[in-house]
Amino acid sequence: MKNQIFVCIIFLLCHGASGGVADSVSVSVMEGDSVTLHTDVKTSQQEEISWYFDDTRIAQITGDQSYICTDVQCNEGTERFRNRLKLDHQTGSLTITNITNTDSGLYKLVILHSSSDSVLIFTVAVQGVPAAERDEIKRKSVKEGESVTLDPDVRKNLKNDLMTWYFTDTLIAEITGDQSKICTDDQCDERFRDRLKLDHQTGSLTIMNIRTTDSGLYKLQISSTNLRRHSISSIKSFDVSVINHLNTK
Repeated sequence: MKNQIFVCIIFLLCHGASGGVADSVSVSVMEGDSVTLHTDVKTSQQEEISWYFDDTRIAQITGDQSYICTDVQCNEGTERFRNRLKLDHQTGSLTITNITNTDSGLYKLVILHSSSDSVLIFTVAVQGVPAAERDEIKRKSVKEGESVTLDPDVRKNLKNDLMTWYFTDTLIAEITGDQSKICTDDQCDERFRDRLKLDHQTGSLTIMNIRTTDSGLYKLQISSTNLRRHSISSIKSFDVSVINHLNTK
């Protein structure tokens, strides 16, 4: 599955009554990934932050956090996103997870200040990919005691990418784009004890002297951040089966 599908996000910023356009941005992301639309504000400094999709309210948070809602909580009977929205309580930024073709459309962010308000319009267009590609899980079979490398086969943005490896939802390895933070083994989790090797250039993970207890699902989360109000997150999955050497005789 190639990490190349297009989600084009263009936003226009309008300042109160002035209506001036401040900026525009476009983004590429794979269907099935997550997209975060950033507000670049602190909720504590605003009176209210509201998100709309095609003029239907889908998320809202007040500055004192006395009222917070997403999806059906905002509008009873409106369940189109079905638990796929996440609202950052500190900034009001909105994340759409497992994005699909039907999520294409107009997203409007309304920020109410004490003396004025501002509006951000995000036009989101999602290009679909075959379900078989989107849900692909790479499968690996290896003999006990050998090594196996899990290669995500993606192009890594050295400046902006954060790569995080999980085994059964437990963090086992992490590397930031500028390599300012790298952890493996007991630094992240002790179960592998010096048996992990992380490629700092590609994000590939090698498990050495593998054991039958290492069988299971490994996930790599790749988070790419753009400095201009958006971030993308994708997941690569690997199903690893370790064969007991006694069963190979």
